[in-house]
Amino acid sequence: MTTTQTGFCPRLVLTLGDPAGIGSEVILKALADPAFSQICDLTIVGSRSALEQTYQHLKCGSFPLADPAQLKILDIPLESSHLRVGMGNAASGEASFRYLETAIDRTLAGEFQAIVTAPIAKSAWKAAGHDYPGQTELLAEKAGVERFGMLFVARSPHTGWTLRTLLATTHIPLRCVPEALTPELMQSKLDLLLDCLRQDFGISHPRIAIAGLNPHSGEQGQLGQEEVDWLLPWLEAMRQLVPHAELTGLVPPDTLWVPPGQAWYGTGGISSAHDAYLALYHDQGLIPVKLMAFDRAVNTTIGLPFVRTSPDHGTAFDIAGKGIADATSFKAALQLAIDLANYRVGRHQMLVHS
Repeated sequence: MTTTQTGFCPRLVLTLGDPAGIGSEVILKALADPAFSQICDLTIVGSRSALEQTYQHLKCGSFPLADPAQLKILDIPLESSHLRVGMGNAASGEASFRYLETAIDRTLAGEFQAIVTAPIAKSAWKAAGHDYPGQTELLAEKAGVERFGMLFVARSPHTGWTLRTLLATTHIPLRCVPEALTPELMQSKLDLLLDCLRQDFGISHPRIAIAGLNPHSGEQGQLGQEEVDWLLPWLEAMRQLVPHAELTGLVPPDTLWVPPGQAWYGTGGISSAHDAYLALYHDQGLIPVKLMAFDRAVNTTIGLPFVRTSPDHGTAFDIAGKGIADATSFKAALQLAIDLANYRVGRHQMLVHS
């Protein structure tokens, strides 16, 4: 293990996620890359037996795997005989919940600077009696923060351009979106995005594109009233409040993603794309993100006192244990967590010595 160019070696904790899913596989595949052990200090929170079983089952495959015997593991033994690979249930949900709770507690105690979470199944959490929309909400609750958001980050392998997409609303039914969206919520999300771009990416004068809610952004009230009634007045107020940012919008949702698609694939100029995109609901933001960057996008929770990243895929129960899970997104989540932890420390050192 060596330090990075900043002279700092970030301490990361990785959660195993649902032990019935692909978490063990993608972690062992990702950590087979020796580069990670050279730039950070890694600890896995989860079941050692689950990792060892995955290793023994898959080690004869055509892909490299990290040996659990060579990894630092904070072992939380599986306590149920009802666990089956590929079948999420209350037992697997309870295990994944305990892994994340432990990682959060240890991080808040100062042991780690960043958490990288493998996927969980929300239905399994609920079956185990833990009624949270997802890991993000538990992270925010235990960290004691009320302002938080889901930012999806991906770097194009074609052009090197970075896509950043923040969701204004997340895991709620589509019919609830218009009621959930308010000027206060939108300002909170925009403030979070501005803070994140400055603190984590060094962008102090960002260009941000903001989506409309309705088709064609309401077509001047013909296809919906939200834009006319309050979204456009809110946006104009924000332009006056944050003059250091260039706020573009409300961009019709069907054309919002053309410039980022061109920047991603290299079919148009990167200069026409924005530094970040603010989508108003889950699928409005994540359908284009996953079309462009399904195997590379990283979910990072902004607003927390520590770094948290996660691969942009689920538990994939249908392929668990088959050796075909792709670890690219998990490796991207690891690398982003390292980069963000390093940037935060470097920025803090600059502020201290300025």
